[in-house]
Amino acid sequence: MSVPDVEHPDLPEYMTWEELERLPDEIAERIELWDGRVVWLRRGPAEHQTFSNRLWATLERCARKDMSDNPEQCWRVTTETNVFLGHTGKSNFLTPDFLVHRCLGSAYQDVRCSDVVLVGEVLSPGNTQTDIEAKKGRYAGSGIPWYWEVTLAREVSAIATVRAYGLDIGHAQLPDGVHPLRAANYILAAEWTHRDPDGVEFDFPFPISIPWAELEY
Repeated sequence: MSVPDVEHPDLPEYMTWEELERLPDEIAERIELWDGRVVWLRRGPAEHQTFSNRLWATLERCARKDMSDNPEQCWRVTTETNVFLGHTGKSNFLTPDFLVHRCLGSAYQDVRCSDVVLVGEVLSPGNTQTDIEAKKGRYAGSGIPWYWEVTLAREVSAIATVRAYGLDIGHAQLPDGVHPLRAANYILAAEWTHRDPDGVEFDFPFPISIPWAELEY
C-alpha cells in the first residue's frame, strides 16, 4: 500500500471480474474490486517494493524451516497476489503486499480468503489512516487470522515499525444500544522497532524469527 504515481484512466465505478480481465494488464493489476467497486491500488517509491520483497523472503525462509521441522505442514509465501473473498465469485478481492497461505490442491488455483493465514501491508508515508482502516476491516471481515502492518520511516530508507494483529471475532463490551460496526476486528498482538535488538520474534502462524539485518534496504 503506497502512494499513487500516474493518472487513473476513466473507468466505471463498478466492474465485474470479467470486465477487469479485458483491461490492459498495466491497468488491471492496479485495481482491486470491493464487492464490484473499483478501488485503485497505490504504487509508490522503490522502498515500498524493496521492503515488501524483504518481508516475503524472510517469511519464506521461516515457512520453509517450519515445513522441514513439520512435514505435515505446507505453506506458500507470495507477494501482490489477489485474495478472493468468499467461497465463489471473483469480483470481490484484495491484493496484499505479502501473504502466507496454505498450499492449494493443484497449480494455478485462485487464492481464497479461507486459504490465507497471514496478510501484510507495507505502509509508505503517504498512506492515509482512512485507507489503512478500510482495507484492514475487509481483511478482518473475511476471517484472515493474522494481519501485519509494516510502517516505513519518513526520513530514511528503513522500516520503522512492524505490527502483528490477531483476529478477534468476539464483541466488545459497549454501552447498551451501541453495537460494533464490524462483526470481526483485529487486535494489536505484538509490535517491534529497532529498539528490540533481537528483531521480530513471533510464533504464529508458524515460528517467525527475523533479525533486523534481513530487513535492511
